[in-house]
Amino acid sequence: MEVVLGFVEEAEPWELRSPQFPSKVGGKPAWLGYRDVPSLPGLECDICQLPMAFLLQVYAPISGQERSFHRTLFLFCCKTPECYSRNDSSCMKVFRSQLPRVNDFYPFDPPPGFGPDHDQVVLPVTGVKLCWVCGCPGNKACSRCHTVTYCSKHHQTLHWKHSHKKECGSQEASNDAALPNLFPEFELATEPEEKGVEQKEDEVEEEENAEVEGAQKTLAEADLEEMAMHETQDSKVFQRFRRRTAAEPHQVLRYSRAGCPLWVSSQHVPSDKDIPPCTCGAKRSFEFQVMPQLLNSLRVDSTGASIDWGTLAVYSCSVSCNTDGYCREFLWKQDFSSEQQL
Repeated sequence: MEVVLGFVEEAEPWELRSPQFPSKVGGKPAWLGYRDVPSLPGLECDICQLPMAFLLQVYAPISGQERSFHRTLFLFCCKTPECYSRNDSSCMKVFRSQLPRVNDFYPFDPPPGFGPDHDQVVLPVTGVKLCWVCGCPGNKACSRCHTVTYCSKHHQTLHWKHSHKKECGSQEASNDAALPNLFPEFELATEPEEKGVEQKEDEVEEEENAEVEGAQKTLAEADLEEMAMHETQDSKVFQRFRRRTAAEPHQVLRYSRAGCPLWVSSQHVPSDKDIPPCTCGAKRSFEFQVMPQLLNSLRVDSTGASIDWGTLAVYSCSVSCNTDGYCREFLWKQDFSSEQQL
């Protein structure tokens, strides 16, 4: 099964807008369709009930399936560190949007030119008002200038304190990239994982197992017991994770629709019954996972509590059923065991 790796790269702002169908991290979501766009309370953290922040989106059309000619998955997460508990995904949500080639928002063919002066424009048929702070639907307008809208009182207060108090009623526009609720924005550049990486990893594991078996013949019983304590199944899974990612240590995403995740631990691995079916009744299958390396680019490190994960595995409808808006999909959060370190 082919695996496509994702890496963060700097990009021009126009490259990350909806008409370019981007895969990206941070900033505001580049919505695909503009019908039934996720909004509050659907975008609230299940723990603190505050609006979640946009984490990333993956453009993943399905070849040969007309209804999925354009297709993107959007992942949101809470920015409150205290909402993160071990192996609990209550502070995260993922949505799927897809469009046929003939749709109300984008031309049938791509534009002839590329660049900020040739930027394809979304057809103005929606009139959807978006929150200035997070880019999600918001109809609450500033009562003084009526030029900016918000999804919630929380984001209106945040923007007022950040810059709008000084700018309200003026022609100045604040730099929304500096808003504290947004993650740093990057393009998600992709490339196929080198063929043979999995085979090489399996060969290394076989060699290590052979070495252990050879050593067991010469070790005393007490030494064998000590080895067994350290060579747990959990450490084997973690070492496999490290070997598999060693060739491309900066990968932040692994995409393999209908493939298998690369787990960081043998603990808290979902069984088939842990993955709920889609609302259409079809089974959900693995599509992509977010790697812990992404945390290095998000600038979330702090003393004490911090946003954290081992890996985030996203499962989507196996038939990518038709949806006229945004369909909620399933996310499984797995954390490192206490003795593991990257």
